[in-house]
Amino acid sequence: MTLSASSSIHKLSDTGNTITPATDDIRGRSVTDKDGEPIGRVHDLLIDDEEQRVRFLLVEHSGFLGFGHTTSFIPVDAITRISEHEVAIDHDREHVAAAPPYDPALIADSTYHGRVYRHYGYNAFWDDGYVYPANLPAMLAPH
Repeated sequence: MTLSASSSIHKLSDTGNTITPATDDIRGRSVTDKDGEPIGRVHDLLIDDEEQRVRFLLVEHSGFLGFGHTTSFIPVDAITRISEHEVAIDHDREHVAAAPPYDPALIADSTYHGRVYRHYGYNAFWDDGYVYPANLPAMLAPH
């Protein structure tokens, strides 16, 4: 199926969909970088409205002693491993910190999504030839 850049993205928490079984839901799990360093926690999952696939992790990061709290999108294409308590990605903390700044008003903005994909070095999910990451378990399929 070829998707378009106009495909809307929504927070899973806003859709009424769930991940079943609930033990497969990765929200709340720690996110670590390619060196095993902590990045933050998966706050929510962003899904597209056409294929109902998770396209981005919405990750919350805490600064020193809770100051400097930030949020960012990380494409699911960056996931290298999912365990019971952790989601590992293939970039380092500095790369994540340099990503396009998050703004809640941009959740449905395809231009912003494209900038995020380019920053991480991936094709956007609407690009010709895009293939959903085969290493992702069925747990990232909302129902």
